[in-house]
Amino acid sequence: MTHDLTPKYTVPGIEREAAGRLIGVLRLRLHALNDLHLTLKHVHWNVVGPHFIAVHEMIDPQVDQVREMADDVAERIAALGGVAQGTPGALVSERKWDDYSIGRADAIAHLGALDVVYTGVLEGMRAAVEEAGKIDPATEDLLIGQLRDLEQFQWFVRAHLESSGGTLATGSATSEAEAAKRGAELA
Repeated sequence: MTHDLTPKYTVPGIEREAAGRLIGVLRLRLHALNDLHLTLKHVHWNVVGPHFIAVHEMIDPQVDQVREMADDVAERIAALGGVAQGTPGALVSERKWDDYSIGRADAIAHLGALDVVYTGVLEGMRAAVEEAGKIDPATEDLLIGQLRDLEQFQWFVRAHLESSGGTLATGSATSEAEAAKRGAELA
């Protein structure tokens, strides 16, 4: 669904049309971050097994920080003169990915699936950084900081999936279900 997101006004130094493109980029990042924090909370509630407490406690700070990231992106959209669409309907109708598919599962299975989720979020964030860099250094800076934190969260997840030889158990998995299965085999 394509919307004309050109604002009636924007921050000084940015053309309205460019701000509209940037708002579109940020809108998808807002959806991705809102989806990610809900997915992380889902994992927090549905993780089981011998690694339960480690994963349960690792996830909550990620939830909190990702929620703050979403808030920062929404406020940047507003500062640019746009509307931050944070409703579930907007997220579901505009996202370009499927809903998280793992229910109650072993901690390592969830971490395998989260690795795939983080990869998708990070790929989208890198593309957003590149686009923002063409328009606005302030927005680019915001997204770069978030990218760095999200990469660290994926590293925390991957530390549970990596062998001492440096092999990632979920290495070539392309779906959450496949990654979860490979993670569960590791446990």
